[in-house]
Amino acid sequence: MSSKPTRLVLVGVATISSFALLAGCSGGGSSDSSSDGKVTITVAIDAGLEKEARDNFDARVAVFEKDHPDVTVEAQEYTWTAPTFTTDLAGGTLPDVFTIPFTDGRGLIANKQIADISKLVDALPYAANFNPNVAQAGQAEDGTQWAIPIAAYGQGLHYNRTLFTAAGLDPDKPPTTWEEVRAAAKKISDATGEAGYATMTASNTGGWILTTLTDAFGGRTESADGTEPTLDSDPAVAKVLTYLQDLRWKDGSMGSNFLYDWGTINQDFAAGRIGMYVSGGGNYGNLITQNALKPDDYGLTVLPLEGSDGGVLGGGTLAAVSPKASPAEKSAAVDWIDFYYMSKIADETDAVETAKLAASLDQPVGAPELPVFDQEQFTQYQSWISPYVNVPTKQMAPYTDQIFDQPLVPEPRTATQDVYALLDSVVQSVLTDQNADIPALLADAQKQAEALYAKAG
Repeated sequence: MSSKPTRLVLVGVATISSFALLAGCSGGGSSDSSSDGKVTITVAIDAGLEKEARDNFDARVAVFEKDHPDVTVEAQEYTWTAPTFTTDLAGGTLPDVFTIPFTDGRGLIANKQIADISKLVDALPYAANFNPNVAQAGQAEDGTQWAIPIAAYGQGLHYNRTLFTAAGLDPDKPPTTWEEVRAAAKKISDATGEAGYATMTASNTGGWILTTLTDAFGGRTESADGTEPTLDSDPAVAKVLTYLQDLRWKDGSMGSNFLYDWGTINQDFAAGRIGMYVSGGGNYGNLITQNALKPDDYGLTVLPLEGSDGGVLGGGTLAAVSPKASPAEKSAAVDWIDFYYMSKIADETDAVETAKLAASLDQPVGAPELPVFDQEQFTQYQSWISPYVNVPTKQMAPYTDQIFDQPLVPEPRTATQDVYALLDSVVQSVLTDQNADIPALLADAQKQAEALYAKAG
């Protein structure tokens, strides 16, 4: 999903520096390089930053400019959106440095709508250490890295350890198959009266999670080339809906709320009213800081995957450079991306300072995430911040120990949010109407989705 779930990667040590990612979640503008070797680059920041966030940004700029005396950094308020990107590019209003979601990386690269910075990226000390499942979102067909992954998320199965114990389940051995999820959900519901398993259905999240489970079941909701929806032709979509239908009507293990969105399901999970649910793997920070989750209650594991094509839906943010940037501007832009986005996870000093500050403010440090680097680099990063880790990492080990082995599946590329929205009603129907006709619901959704694809194309 493109809004809240993509922000889930900001938990843990990144929470305290969330203004940094917010300052880059955008795109367009002019830049200048002079004959005396000095260069000016524009970098995107969100409009309306609070004073503290803007002051922190300006302080970072001052440090960067001191270390790069020939570079001047100018902030430009700009919010990147796919529908306006081409106009911004043609009109010369694109900043030199901006960010884009994973879903748009390969298309922009294929159309040469972002700069080829791959040789500059190759020169970075950590260039060979990216998590390949994450790095591919910013790669051209030949594998060269045109955009730098700065944050990522992969879906996970969140579970309440206290409810597991109450139901006679071992919280240190969470389910590893969807049948085990179903069995555990029924035990929790029967033993505690709470929802053993719940799912989001509103504000586009119903479609988001239906797509997530379809991927995990080995199917897809969109063709490989992103040109058509496959809602009624891929059997995994109907299989997931039938699975939810059985949980709801045969097992009675889904409680009574079938209008959850991202915020409300977090609230009920933190309050102990939900045994399991699927959401971004980096959700712990939000549950702690916004919903007062009791740390002892929390458990996290990877999604069970079925079949040869089972994968975990993921997404994230790429930092990119304007295709109109000069060679000097591209070089300065990559230096800025390295400094502003990457140093807090790739440089020991910056990583320690960020973690120390977060811990001092009681922000979660060390919460799970889908790392942008490979396991070796990520392990090193964890060792740097280990003195400041303040989250129950052992309770998250079923996720962190396995997430590197799960193939990452990107979100659908075409009309993503619009299709998610129409699938909300499909999931709601299955959970509120015992006689819901799943094939008919999907046939209707397919027709509506085809119209959305035609409009987008």
